Amino acid sequence: MIDVVIIGAGMAGLTAAIYAGRAGKKVVVLESNVKGGEIVESTIVSNYPGVPDISGADLMETVAKQAEGFGTQIKYEEVLGIEDHGEYKKVKTDEGEYEAKAVILAMGTEPRRLSEKQAADAGKRPVSYCAVCDGALYEGKPVVVVGSGNTAKYVMKYLEGIASKVYHIHHDDPIPEDAEAVFVAIGRVPNTGFLKGLVELDSNGYVVAGEDCKTSCPGIFVAGDCRTKTTRQLVTAAGDGAVAAGQL
Repeated sequence: MIDVVIIGAGMAGLTAAIYAGRAGKKVVVLESNVKGGEIVESTIVSNYPGVPDISGADLMETVAKQAEGFGTQIKYEEVLGIEDHGEYKKVKTDEGEYEAKAVILAMGTEPRRLSEKQAADAGKRPVSYCAVCDGALYEGKPVVVVGSGNTAKYVMKYLEGIASKVYHIHHDDPIPEDAEAVFVAIGRVPNTGFLKGLVELDSNGYVVAGEDCKTSCPGIFVAGDCRTKTTRQLVTAAGDGAVAAGQL
């Protein structure tokens, strides 16, 4: 019997693994895509405390090695579903199944992507889905924000203090020729489709949980961007991971 299965090898999941491993727990992390999560696509991460100007890939490789140093096993399998058996949970994947005393959900979210038309229009210009991560790279340069609603407004306000000019366009509008980078703020989708009927989700599919990271199902916790929260950054993901592991 595994002590905890952590679903997702991003900052939240790997931080949870570090804390659980240090506490002597047997930990398995399941990742369906890339170890490290979406941040590995960022060329420079300059807002993680104590680690200035590091690539997302290098940062997360360090975190992964730290987790593995405490005995964590990272396996590349896609989770298909979870069964609640009271004192233990059965996690089913495309490779098999695991029985664990607890589960930490740390699957994160996926950004809604540019349309094919706008992707072609962007050409070789950098396309970013994280203004906080990449905005500083375009200081004094013109950029464009694609999207509408509160997310786009926040991204525009943030970039206005950095870029020389910030264009705002909607989905499928042409991208201005002089924009040197494209920031996408169309919204995000939590990777929680396999959880329906197991834990409470809000109307947008995020796992409902407070700062204690406890879901509606005892023994299942949630950490990081797929949790209902207002701020989604590396530091808040790490904080969630520590809190979730502390509940084990």
